[in-house]
Amino acid sequence: MDSTQPPRADAPVLGEPLPIELMNTVWADRDGVHDALADADGLARWLRAVRPRLEPRSGEAGTAGGWDPDEGAALAARYRRLRDALRRLAAAATDDDRPAAASPTPDVDAAVAVLNSACADAPTWSHLTWPEGGAPSRTDRSARPRSVTAMSRIAEDAIRLFAGEQRAQLRACHAPGCVLYFLRTHPRREWCSAACGNRARVARHYQRHLAADRDTP
Repeated sequence: MDSTQPPRADAPVLGEPLPIELMNTVWADRDGVHDALADADGLARWLRAVRPRLEPRSGEAGTAGGWDPDEGAALAARYRRLRDALRRLAAAATDDDRPAAASPTPDVDAAVAVLNSACADAPTWSHLTWPEGGAPSRTDRSARPRSVTAMSRIAEDAIRLFAGEQRAQLRACHAPGCVLYFLRTHPRREWCSAACGNRARVARHYQRHLAADRDTP
């Protein structure tokens, strides 16, 4: 393994909008449901995995790590709280009734309160740079730590997702055992990933053969 590459996130990173990537830090495999943000190290890996999509808007926002253990644990808890709120809103938007995917956030009102609070947690302002002989450029600045700024950015994107046209494209993946969400960007897309599509097809094939065997005298 190339030691210069950032560590991969524990959760799948599927190229979805960042609020959905955060939702999908709850993920499942044959061993059950997992939480990729269970501790500070998991949060650091996830932030590094999504950092390229944060940096163009906010300089080094999204850079993870560098906190002491107590600070990291508290920050991971804040990300989990936002993540669980987003999953509650996603369940409401998609009529998601998957038991394994259920969010601990009690209801939509509680989820909205968490989301609005996260947006307000790290106010940002524009910063103009115009070097001599060069082109002007804009970055975002904040008085809050980069990891907190990243969380607020994701919360802002989530409000745009739920309040905008993309909400109608949001889907829960109903492949066997999956707890992820995705945007249905193509009319023929049914699953969050090709792997889930394969599992769903295998399950359907098995059920058809099982039904045929039952009908055979």
